[in-house]
Amino acid sequence: MARRPVIPYDTQIARVWGELAGAAQLRGRPRPQNDTWISACCLRYQVPLVTLNTADFGAHVAVVGDRGMLTKVRIRDDLKPAELDWITALRGSAIRALMAEGAIQPTLFDAQDMAEITSPDYPGERLIACHNTFLAADRARTRGELLAATEAELARIDQAARRARRPLRGKDNIGLAVGKVIGKEKVAKHFIVAVTDDGLTWRRDEQKIAAEAALDGIYVIRTSLPADVLGTAGAVESYKGLENVERVFRGLNTDLLIRPIRHRLEDRVRARVLIRLLAYYVTWHMQQKLAPVLCTDHDPAAVRAARPSPVAPAQRSQAARAKIATKATADGKPVHSLATLLDDLATIAANRIQPTSGLNGFTIITTPTPVQRRAFELLAVNHRLGYM
Repeated sequence: MARRPVIPYDTQIARVWGELAGAAQLRGRPRPQNDTWISACCLRYQVPLVTLNTADFGAHVAVVGDRGMLTKVRIRDDLKPAELDWITALRGSAIRALMAEGAIQPTLFDAQDMAEITSPDYPGERLIACHNTFLAADRARTRGELLAATEAELARIDQAARRARRPLRGKDNIGLAVGKVIGKEKVAKHFIVAVTDDGLTWRRDEQKIAAEAALDGIYVIRTSLPADVLGTAGAVESYKGLENVERVFRGLNTDLLIRPIRHRLEDRVRARVLIRLLAYYVTWHMQQKLAPVLCTDHDPAAVRAARPSPVAPAQRSQAARAKIATKATADGKPVHSLATLLDDLATIAANRIQPTSGLNGFTIITTPTPVQRRAFELLAVNHRLGYM
């Protein structure tokens, strides 16, 4: 029982239980008393509740995925039949359609960087249009550089076709060279090129460039969650939180060496996915607890305060910038990545000593360094675990 603490009953649990039971009664969906007691205890002590019975607990289970994963077909065939909510984003073609029908107008972002819009193409859903000025400027700069680089390459091809010695001749040869150039930077749609047997001419398609520039920095979040469950800012933050999942999955292949293995049998695929999800869960909690000694931000309140809007780029806190600049924590100890810290912790060993004089053997545990001791304290783990 020492490892399974008993949660004491108090009046606050009773109050939470009454609120949950009353709300369920008003919705016409009374909950079992025991389930209500469990959820009241979890809310009272801020501990997670793991259950498959989401209906009785009134939970909203939402799947967050990028626009390539949660397509219209997957939402229709997988999520809706399972009664799951979702948060995803629209593709560029869908955003252009919204602009064409007037749902997104240029003046929409004059005084704000995100706004909820509606469209008859998405009944019963919320669309949140966002405009990131930093992303817009970056895309405009990148496009300009790619166009200029492509024009320079086209000019070289034209010079090769017009030179006096061994000129590049033939419409097919010149066209092949042009195709390689404009296909390399993926800007073929922005040029109108005319190829002849002895040269070429080109010009920018300003209309298509302007149409693409109108989408710079604009993305649209699509969700089925009602506003009273998840607000506008919360929906944007949830979608942008996918970058954390991608970062952790990259860490699974590097820090934890849990590389993907190709399976064909369904039960093996499910088992592999389960292992990776469990590893992700453990890794996430470890990084949260070890944040003070890692090259990560351990002051989320300061991060949120420095970010005026979830659409704006994330900013590091002053504490995180200091760790990165000095490569040391506030108490002067070296900072680590998760991989280097795990390597450091791996040096702790249990050395089995067996005297030759017939005495009983014994085990000596490596004495942890100050950095290792701090890591174990943050994890609330004893380095002598198993050798008490």
